[in-house]
Amino acid sequence: MDSEILQRARTYESQMGHKIREEERPGFHLTPCVGWMNDPNGFCYYGGMYHLFYQYYPYSTHWNSMHWGHAVSRDLLHWSYLPAALAPDADWDREGCFSGCAVTLPDGRQELIYTGVSHGGIQTQCVATGDGRNYKKAAVNPVLSEKDLPPEVSPVDFRDPKAWQEADGTYRMLCAARSRDGGDTMFLLYESRDALHWRFVRTFLRNSELREPIGRMFECPDFFLLDGQYVLLGSSQDMEGSAKYHSGNGSFCLLGNYDAATGAFVPETDQCLDAGIDFYAAQTILSPDGRRIMIGWMQNWDTVGIQPEGCRWFGQMSIPRELFLRNGHLCQQPIRELKELRKDPVTYRNVVLGRDPVELSGIRGRRLDLEAEIERAQGTVILSLAADEKHHTDLIYRPQESLLTLDRSVSGTRRAGADVCSTKISGGYGHLRLRIVLDRFSVEVFVNDGEKALSMTLYSEEHADHIRFLATAPAELSMTAWQIRQAVMKEK
Repeated sequence: MDSEILQRARTYESQMGHKIREEERPGFHLTPCVGWMNDPNGFCYYGGMYHLFYQYYPYSTHWNSMHWGHAVSRDLLHWSYLPAALAPDADWDREGCFSGCAVTLPDGRQELIYTGVSHGGIQTQCVATGDGRNYKKAAVNPVLSEKDLPPEVSPVDFRDPKAWQEADGTYRMLCAARSRDGGDTMFLLYESRDALHWRFVRTFLRNSELREPIGRMFECPDFFLLDGQYVLLGSSQDMEGSAKYHSGNGSFCLLGNYDAATGAFVPETDQCLDAGIDFYAAQTILSPDGRRIMIGWMQNWDTVGIQPEGCRWFGQMSIPRELFLRNGHLCQQPIRELKELRKDPVTYRNVVLGRDPVELSGIRGRRLDLEAEIERAQGTVILSLAADEKHHTDLIYRPQESLLTLDRSVSGTRRAGADVCSTKISGGYGHLRLRIVLDRFSVEVFVNDGEKALSMTLYSEEHADHIRFLATAPAELSMTAWQIRQAVMKEK
């Protein structure tokens, strides 16, 4: 039977969610039914539908006592809201139901595994089972607690379970953790035969043992096999800026070797998962047709206080992305389903750019999918997006430095914050391929057929919809742009 706290959340979102007009939301990115959203949780395919849960506080657009919101989709673009799945209503999660995952049990039930936060900030791992809509928390909760931790690990930094099933039918699960003295962070590996009773196996990854440590607190692990290569994704707080990572909070990818018999993982290479400002806490799924699909929270903890006046929702998910390997590097592209929303293509070939900004007829809007190729660039090339007489967000290509920069400092933000990000790119000098996906409140850039990605939210009003092109020295631009149809969000 639903608790009073959960029922209150469900009633509130049912009453308030439909009051947010379609045009107030992004065209094809998932937002909360109402209120606050952060990390994706329990991303899975269950009962013939994609399910995505999310960290959720329905009563305000600011972080507070975490619930789990819930949405389902058949194509990862058109989402329907289901009632909130979890609320902080038990002794072990009174301070919040933090991030976690979902698995399908042998009897067909769906199990949610999540971090419960109790008095004093103590974090434990808990489970709830259900039918894809309603869930009951297990009486044996928590299933992992301080007694299941290595002695040096802090019980107030033990969270974000991500489970999978091995070939022999047993379950493995990674959790993020940090040492009691705060000097190290790690992923811990657990094992279970029934996804209910877990035992500690080993420390899976320790930050201090990496060639270059990544941040101060690991979060949100995801682990999978892709094209014969084991891939570990994670996010980290308080990252120090470097040639590879931007400062603050961001996400990373490690490729390495995994021994299923012992649970040992040996990383070989690492890379930035998304070089933009706004991408965190990614989760992946293996789709029914065999694609590895990733989605992340398109926001940054350093800028969550910068919210549009009067907004009734805050936080959105990235475009779901297909992952693949190329030359030992993890690459990503928007899911192919996005192309089904394209309409009204406009194409230009070999447009010569110069110092005077130009606009191309038909290349305009805030729901656009653009495929562009820059050739023979001798100087800096600037694509000025979401522009009007006052605002613009610039994508800046500097071929001399093999550098691509995304800059929203003139996009309408009224607070000094993280507004500029850059990444090194490969390829021939003066030649660059881009796919740029614009929605009402975001831009996502995919470089050289998925080699790099940069995600960023936008603050300018929707009427800032011009796109301008210029170059400090001659360059050629070819481009096809499509308008994107609205993907309707609704209650189910």
